[in-house]
Amino acid sequence: MILKPYQFSNLKHANLNFYLLYGQNEGQKYEVIQKILDTGYTENIHRYEEDEIFNNYDNFINELLNKSFFEDKKIIVISRVTEKINSLINDVKDKNIKDVKIIINSKPLDKKSKLRANFEKDKELACVAFYHDDNNTLANSASKFFSEKKIPISREILNLLVERCRGDRINLKNEISKIENFLIDKKTISADEILKLTNLAENYSFSELADACLSKNKKKTLLIINENNFTSEDCVTIIRIFLNKAKRILVLKKMEKENISVEECLTTYRPAIFWKDKEVVRQQIKHWSLEKIQQLIFSINDLELLIKKDNITSVNILNDFMLNQVRISN
Repeated sequence: MILKPYQFSNLKHANLNFYLLYGQNEGQKYEVIQKILDTGYTENIHRYEEDEIFNNYDNFINELLNKSFFEDKKIIVISRVTEKINSLINDVKDKNIKDVKIIINSKPLDKKSKLRANFEKDKELACVAFYHDDNNTLANSASKFFSEKKIPISREILNLLVERCRGDRINLKNEISKIENFLIDKKTISADEILKLTNLAENYSFSELADACLSKNKKKTLLIINENNFTSEDCVTIIRIFLNKAKRILVLKKMEKENISVEECLTTYRPAIFWKDKEVVRQQIKHWSLEKIQQLIFSINDLELLIKKDNITSVNILNDFMLNQVRISN
């Protein structure tokens, strides 16, 4: 069953135990989870990653079946999921386990996803998509805060604050909390003070980092690296995205070698390149020779093995690799 985030205000009597929350807006997901708790469940939240469950699957199911009589109702949140989480949902449904709500927190899912299709079609399952908040929504929220505090604010500062939140309301709330503390003894705030107080939310996507590096955009690559706090797990994800984009350039360079124009390459490449990404890809084709992109692909494969062996310094290894690529000429 497909639901919209705003519909959760009316779920007090809904008998739903399974939720798929997919998309990038973690702030709005958090608000929805709070509304699920309001259906009578305590804040007895247990968080798992999919691998943790499937590595101890029987124990996990037995703990659900053998729940203590005195134990409060539970919310189980499962993240980093793949399509195989479907088997868990079906298993728990068949066993009719009560007093447990299971929330699947997933990244964006396309229409071909079997997990998404399962939740959309089954009336016992709730499927909710979460998209980035648009800038107007965030700007209105920020403006309301400053208005209530009677703090004069310019459109420039509002735009700056919204930009640094990167489409997520929880980031905005965190930044407003900092600003509120800063304004305890003040009645004004400048753009420079906003810059010093706020963080650029973890923010630039992994895809943007890979694109900036492959476009040899040193300034943006440095900015993304400096403004983010990547984990060792993030490094593996970034490498795989980086590898996929490098392989795309390789195919396009081979097409170009056959005297196919760049524009025709961009138009005929499959899967299709989204229109807003074409300029970035055009720059990448320009900056890489066929030989260099082949060498890069071999280097990325070696890099992934190195990072998996050394989790402690993986972030530094990745950063050095990315920065080295923007310095290499084609």
